[in-house]
Amino acid sequence: MMIKGDWKHGLEHAWESLSDGWRELRERTAGALTRFKPRAPSADDDELPFSSQWGLLAADMFDADDKLVVRVEAPGMRREDLDIEVQGDLLVIEGRKRLERERRGGRYRLMQCSYGSFRRALQLPASVHADKASASYRDGVLRIELPKREPLHTHRIAVKAA
Repeated sequence: MMIKGDWKHGLEHAWESLSDGWRELRERTAGALTRFKPRAPSADDDELPFSSQWGLLAADMFDADDKLVVRVEAPGMRREDLDIEVQGDLLVIEGRKRLERERRGGRYRLMQCSYGSFRRALQLPASVHADKASASYRDGVLRIELPKREPLHTHRIAVKAA
């Protein structure tokens, strides 16, 4: 038989565990949350105006000695719908995720994916040679390699008497 104190302790433990899970999820997704902007619908449109306007584009950035490697999970896209630029110290990824509609009649009962155009900017921790960068898209993962620039060296200038 469970006594009142055990029940209360069990409930507190369950609440703490649930709170920890939500806190970790919020922290991990904070930077990956991306706004998708649907276009105005047309007769032959491949987007839905009621799809989610927020989606996750999770990214990893690996800092090697000679380059930065960025991986962005962008499933369901085509490589020609992705545009990548380096703007100062930002890596800017823009794109458009299209919806492949089911045309057999019926209706959507659940729609959690986001469709439309998006823009994601990542802060670069080092200067890069944007003109020597490369990108590939495979199995829903965008991979970008950005060769680093040589760090600027400090040179001391002696002040002479005039």
